[in-house]
Order: sequence, then structure tokens, then C-alpha cells
Amino acid sequence: MKWLDVNDIALELCEARPEVEPSRINFVDLMQWVLALPGFDDDPKRCNEKILEAIQGAWIEEKE
Repeated sequence: MKWLDVNDIALELCEARPEVEPSRINFVDLMQWVLALPGFDDDPKRCNEKILEAIQGAWIEEKE
């Protein structure tokens, strides 16, 4: 997975952290959790706030 695989990342986060309310997560934690996902292989420097917002939004939708 890469940073732009927003929906795949959201699905993986949903499965890996079912106890987390994604609307309450800070971006520092979110970035670290994405980097720790199995199968994630992208440069941390390519991440930005816009990408993290998109991941968070997709994660919120996935939980609903």
C-alpha cells in the first residue's frame, strides 16, 4: 500500500484498531499507525496533512 491507497488503509486500520474512534485521532498517531500496517510500503516524507485527512475521513466512513 501507498499513501494514496486511502480506502485500503482505512479498511486495514478498521481491522487493526477496532476500539479507536477515528474522529478523535491526532495526525501524529494516525501517521505512525499507517506506517506500522503490514503491507504498507511508502516513504513517510510523502505524507502530508491532506492525505491524513483523507485517510481519517475514509476510516470514519468505514466504521459507519
